Amino acid sequence: MREPERQRSGYRSYGDDSVRLVRFIKRAQELGFTLAEIEELLRLASGGPESCREVRTLATAKVDDIERRIAALQSMRTSLLTLVKTCGRGGRRRRCPLIETIEESA
Repeated sequence: MREPERQRSGYRSYGDDSVRLVRFIKRAQELGFTLAEIEELLRLASGGPESCREVRTLATAKVDDIERRIAALQSMRTSLLTLVKTCGRGGRRRRCPLIETIEESA
């Protein structure tokens, strides 16, 4: 994106195209795309039907990645909930069973 000249006030006035570009980038980030992936999406945005297929492939890969991360997070949640249950047990050496379990698995 080209940087516009500064006005007398010191501010820069960006055009509608620049605003659309920034909004596109921010929305793509919200959807989980990396800056490198967004750069690829922007490159593909000016293409034809072949580009549409490539965008679909990128989006499908992103969904697969998100699903893997969700599964990993759910597994972490289950593990932590199991460990939290150990907090109700009496401490033999005045140590936290949760901390001990984490130390043992490290």
